[in-house]
Amino acid sequence: MSSITSQITAMKNDTALVQNQNARTTGLQNNSNMFLTLMLKQLESQDPTEPMDNTQWLSQLAQYSSLEQMTQMNSGLENCAKYINAMYDDMMLNSEINQTLAMIGKDVTLQIPNEADPKNPTKITGKVTEASFEDGSGKIKVNGEYYSIENVISIREN
Repeated sequence: MSSITSQITAMKNDTALVQNQNARTTGLQNNSNMFLTLMLKQLESQDPTEPMDNTQWLSQLAQYSSLEQMTQMNSGLENCAKYINAMYDDMMLNSEINQTLAMIGKDVTLQIPNEADPKNPTKITGKVTEASFEDGSGKIKVNGEYYSIENVISIREN
């Protein structure tokens, strides 16, 4: 009985080592296939006069079942995360659109970076007469020129 126990322990150690290596390269699906393959090999190579204990068999089946459930849960969570990220991106875009549209007709002060002298940016004050959305970014028209809403430092009612 002790030789079977030592074989089972060796197989579990080998399985853990191979699963750890495969997790880095092939993902959970291959790990579950390998788990079943090793479990079947274990059954094939056991001593017929001293078969494996039922509790060990049930324990391994439970481990396999847990692995499959975790794989499915992981897939579901990945899909959920993608959906949430898409919703977040849409909300951010809508927020920027609303912010840009809300500036029409208001007086704003813009701070435009000065490449020649970064410590002295140019300040422009004027009324927002138009809003546009180019390249996924909100732009406002002040004094006949378009500026990014990123440059706005203050907004005032007329």
